[in-house]
Amino acid sequence: MVWRRGKQALTKSNSQQPPARNTVPEASSAAGSEVGVRSVGGNTATFRVSIPPGVVPGQEFQVRVNSGTRIVRVRCPRNCRGGQIIQITVPVDDVPEPPSEPQGPNFASVTIPPGIRPGQTFTVHLQGRNINVTCPVGCGPGISIRVALPPPEVVNANNIDRPPEETGRSMHNEIKTADTRIQTFEVQVPRGVRPGQSFALMAGGQRVLISCPPNAQPGQKIRFKLQTSTGQTAPTKFLKGRDGWTRTMRVSDQRLQWIRLDEDGKIVNYSGITFDVEKSAYVRHFSPNNSSGETDLTLISADRSSCASNVVDHLNKEICTSVDLAEAQSKTFEEKAAWFSGICNKLCVDWNAGHMRINVRRDHLLEDSMLAVMSLGQEELRKIWRFEFIDELGVDAGGLAREWFQLNSEKLVNPDFGLFTFSAVNQMCLQINPSSGLLNDEHLDYFRFFGRIMGKALFDRQLLPTAHLVRHMYKHLLGWPITMSDLEFIDTEVYRSLLQVKQYQESGGDVTDLYLDFTVTEEVMGESKVIELVPDGSSLEVTNENVGEFMEGNLRHRVLDVTKKQTMSILLGFYDVIPESLMTIFDFNELELLMCGKPNIDMEDWQQNTEYSGEFEICQSNHQVVDWFWQIVEDYDSSMKARLLQFSTGTSGVPSRGFSVLQGNDGNVRPFTLHGVMLDQCLYPRAHTCFNRIDLPLFTSREDLEEKLKFSVMMESTFDME
Repeated sequence: MVWRRGKQALTKSNSQQPPARNTVPEASSAAGSEVGVRSVGGNTATFRVSIPPGVVPGQEFQVRVNSGTRIVRVRCPRNCRGGQIIQITVPVDDVPEPPSEPQGPNFASVTIPPGIRPGQTFTVHLQGRNINVTCPVGCGPGISIRVALPPPEVVNANNIDRPPEETGRSMHNEIKTADTRIQTFEVQVPRGVRPGQSFALMAGGQRVLISCPPNAQPGQKIRFKLQTSTGQTAPTKFLKGRDGWTRTMRVSDQRLQWIRLDEDGKIVNYSGITFDVEKSAYVRHFSPNNSSGETDLTLISADRSSCASNVVDHLNKEICTSVDLAEAQSKTFEEKAAWFSGICNKLCVDWNAGHMRINVRRDHLLEDSMLAVMSLGQEELRKIWRFEFIDELGVDAGGLAREWFQLNSEKLVNPDFGLFTFSAVNQMCLQINPSSGLLNDEHLDYFRFFGRIMGKALFDRQLLPTAHLVRHMYKHLLGWPITMSDLEFIDTEVYRSLLQVKQYQESGGDVTDLYLDFTVTEEVMGESKVIELVPDGSSLEVTNENVGEFMEGNLRHRVLDVTKKQTMSILLGFYDVIPESLMTIFDFNELELLMCGKPNIDMEDWQQNTEYSGEFEICQSNHQVVDWFWQIVEDYDSSMKARLLQFSTGTSGVPSRGFSVLQGNDGNVRPFTLHGVMLDQCLYPRAHTCFNRIDLPLFTSREDLEEKLKFSVMMESTFDME
């Protein structure tokens, strides 16, 4: 903590080399071309400070800031020691401007290279520029001379401290939110509903969840209030998963909640019941840990999960309502993306309120960027960022920002860095490395940094094309229900083994014959490690009675527990920038497209590297149904082609060398395959993502094929109209 004339500076620590002894260390500022981050036009300035050797937590030391024009006292933060780097924030109105540069030519010393004679010209690289120098008379190789540097050339781009062009941030003026009112509805309690039990219905174009009052009975009329649009709107389409889980508005506290309806339209409560392979679903949930006092991340039953139904900015001002979110869910992907960007523009802090200037060294890009970004608060994360690579002439008119996002994300997801590994099921996707903590002591800071980069990339309409994640990570980011089927995208062998155990029990077998207990064995850094799925799991035998709990324990372990701390860091970093409620308009396939971009699909390459089997084996590409299939795909727009790729391979990513090297879950090349089946075997196209295969029924018309194919592709996360 820093105090000077009653004003405080904030600190953040990071391990670095110690400064020299017996000196008042000078901070590295964000100003000019020094490393760091600074809020330009705001009321604070940020500096990096080296803690002198021997300083202990709570002890004060002096440091020079602002190019040495000011000395402040810094109190060493808790858990920091001499030799570490901390970041301090000082009120900008208390920071004098650094002395201005002297007017006139700027001089530099250069050494004449070997072989140069008087009058001959040679080139030197100074301040990021190549400058031609003429060797003076009477001078020769090895002699040091002073040269006057020409003024920097004018580049045709925006100054780093100029506001963005109107076209860049004016879109939010076109995004209109609905005019709303509080409306009272009167409904009749449905038959069979008991006091305290919830039921769903449509009101004001929204699906809402109502809890039956304590004294109400079936057939009795009750009233409730709901925020609705003042305009005349059609019934809203709500996002609905293939497994039947759908979001609804909870009237009691105006929060969005997942529900699942049975065939009769009644709500099914899965909390506390025996694990069901087909129907049980879980959503990640932040909860306080009473023992440690910190936030914990757990999985709870999907019908107990909820989130806010509106979006507010950093000043708690409402930006859009539940009505806006409900209406946005029914838009096409392109319309959603445009609407999302418009809301992000409304959340963006106005340029005149300050913007962020981030200076980094290219050869220390990741370290400089992480230290800068992790020192920012939510308001600063939502400001406009300008980037500068030190000692380079580039001015950030958009290109430097794209490069910064791409380079940092590539370094973070590179398996050599230790945070991520390639998925065992799909080599195009990345999953969190459970052993990341053994490879990098600061791995949780880097994971939160990665979460902030993902959030800021979406916020600023940037793409992270190399950051394709496994499916359940997108579900965690969206708060989307995770089911047993998601395990197939993590470890196909484990998924099939668990299903075989369940089938053995259902066929009358005794599961105790398999000699299983509530543990899993995993390899960590070359050594086998036994992990208990429940307390004292090694002594708990799996029986016919608890086989459901055994499957649930495996699911919980593999989708969250094994990487809980890393996942929580990513989520917290992401939500530092993007409000969780704003993400409810997307499904997990759309989120991948929004974050990584739509792939550039070469249709000729796709067709040439497709294999045909089953009913298509004889005629191959000449079969009528195959011909219809490719005609339909050719007519798809880029978004629909990407969705088809997700449906068949599990990701929208295309290998850099094309479809000829498309891999399966075993890491071997498995070409995209169309497998012909009879209509009596299946009525709709079905995908086997482990083998990059689509089972295609022999439809009798192109229209029928087009309708059924689109239904299957969109079924992963479709809409429900009531």
